[in-house]
Amino acid sequence: MSASLVRDIIVFIGPPGSGKGTLSGLCVRELGWVQISTGNLCRKHIADNTKIGQEIDFAIKSGKLVSDNLITDMIIDWFKYIDNQVRTVALDGYPRTVAQAQAFNQFLMTHFDSVRLKIVRFYLSDHAIITRLSNRYVCQNKNCQAVYSFIAGTTLQPKQVDRCDSCGGHVGRRKDDESEAIVERLKLYGRHEKELLDFYRKAGQHVYEFHVDRPVQEVFEEFKRGLGLQV
Repeated sequence: MSASLVRDIIVFIGPPGSGKGTLSGLCVRELGWVQISTGNLCRKHIADNTKIGQEIDFAIKSGKLVSDNLITDMIIDWFKYIDNQVRTVALDGYPRTVAQAQAFNQFLMTHFDSVRLKIVRFYLSDHAIITRLSNRYVCQNKNCQAVYSFIAGTTLQPKQVDRCDSCGGHVGRRKDDESEAIVERLKLYGRHEKELLDFYRKAGQHVYEFHVDRPVQEVFEEFKRGLGLQV
């Protein structure tokens, strides 16, 4: 692995629909960070038919959970090819379990001389999550995957109903954003989140917490102040 200038890794922890992708996207555009979304990365590996993508696709089609080891291998593979000018990385959706967190910490200790890990938790009620996800639409271009919302009054609606503002790709819903699937995802997520937060706190990590049932720009400004970033 080539030398890297990465000095800060920000772990975004929050339930599906809490705006991790939207907020990390703002960090990319306004702060010059680089974002890794495990969901987007999984879909891209599958679309590109990589070895990792084939294994992920096989697990999903077999009705199995994608293993912690496979997800971690995918993240580590990404870091192997990271631009050596990148200084801050936002991890959107990883680590999701204690096993992933332990493996990632070991990787950081082995391959990075000095990196600051910051843990950020976004809180949103289950009712608000279901409303958000039921109205969420995503660009179907695997290289874009911009996220939009059709909730009345939101600033996240695309300019054209079925087209992505960024790349012009088709905008549609994910299968796992149906109501029944959302409820099951939240049950599973809740168990893992508590264990993960306990792990980081016991390790001496401060957890920055933000309530996100507000306009995204308001949350972003509080986020920058809370982390001591330049406003």
